[in-house]
Amino acid sequence: MSIFAVLFLGLIINCSSAQVKNPFVQREWMLVSLNNFTKDQLIKNKAGINLTAKKEGNKIRGGAFMGCNRMFFTSEFKNNGKVEISGLGSTMMACQSMDIENAFSKSFEKMTKYSVEGHFLTLYDENGGQMKFVAADWD
Repeated sequence: MSIFAVLFLGLIINCSSAQVKNPFVQREWMLVSLNNFTKDQLIKNKAGINLTAKKEGNKIRGGAFMGCNRMFFTSEFKNNGKVEISGLGSTMMACQSMDIENAFSKSFEKMTKYSVEGHFLTLYDENGGQMKFVAADWD
């Protein structure tokens, strides 16, 4: 009986010290829908966001890539379906085609709502605009 008590105590200690990630949000996401760009254009540019960083409080430091510059931002996904994205910045390389990156940069911080359905993350702004992502480990 005392062996079971020790094993149970060890299980409790190990579980409480493990970092808990939100598996629904804290993933790498491939951008599959943005404005009038085709899915093929987005995939060719390897467009996506990375939300796998450790949570600091309720915030996740994220990264993005749309085919040219590396971008970074802070995000906070709330339980009520609201999202706050702030501090969007990037490296400053000039590339041949920056259309996707410019469209993403212009819209990303305006996103205020989110939904996760299956392997899809969709971000919405207040004017009906949206971005749709698919989990990179799924597609």
